[in-house]
Amino acid sequence: MTESKGNGELAELAAEIDEVGHHASRTVELGRRGFTIAVFSFVLLVCLILPWVGDKAGWQVLAGEGGGIPQLFAATSTGVGILASALALVTRRWWLAWVCAAGGWFASVDGLLAIWSQQSSHASGAAGGGPGFGLIIAWIAMICLAVSWMRTAFSRS
Repeated sequence: MTESKGNGELAELAAEIDEVGHHASRTVELGRRGFTIAVFSFVLLVCLILPWVGDKAGWQVLAGEGGGIPQLFAATSTGVGILASALALVTRRWWLAWVCAAGGWFASVDGLLAIWSQQSSHASGAAGGGPGFGLIIAWIAMICLAVSWMRTAFSRS
């Protein structure tokens, strides 16, 4: 009777260890990178109140007042850099780290195109006479986020 009770406890312990191992295989350890990612996400949030296109702030560009390409960057940087990053930081899911890494690089390219569109807007008559400093800072923060998320996604063993 004692031997069967011992086997039951051992089986229960083995099941608990397997469950912890399964959970650990789906999560990513953020360490210091988690703080770095949170800081860059906050920088992106602050950039939404800084000028992006002419005198229009980032949140106004997000609302559609600054042209299509800067609006695309505002949407992708807000979606990936702020919302998805916050969700990934809270849940620590490995697949979300990959979503943030890939989305971060996509948003970085959008940011480059948004800056370029503001530098060449005189030819087409589009809004803006050059990129605002908020747009440039947001683009740099998005690149830093993409690098941090890529390193985090690849760090899983």
